Amino acid sequence: MDKKKLALFEARAKIIKAMAHPTRLFIVDELSRNEKCVCELTEMVGADTSTVSKHLSVLKSVGIVEDDKRGSQVYYRLRVPCVLNFFGCVESVLKTNATEQLQLLKK
Repeated sequence: MDKKKLALFEARAKIIKAMAHPTRLFIVDELSRNEKCVCELTEMVGADTSTVSKHLSVLKSVGIVEDDKRGSQVYYRLRVPCVLNFFGCVESVLKTNATEQLQLLKK
């Protein structure tokens, strides 16, 4: 593999790794509906503000979300809504796996 291809795969892995946490997936899903302030996300996640802020920081560092400070509140929104296509792909894998498991049980 050449260096250019390796760099591309490393960049992809970094983005996928940033999403590889149930709380971050939940946050992305919620932000797909509309932007939310950290306080709203904290309540929805059921964790303390510092934990939610850390998750948001990870997502922001790879360009999935962006923020907007308004007074004392920070609002987050999806920067690239196409990330939701990834969810659809993952769900297709889950369905295929479940179907295969059912077929094994029927044998």
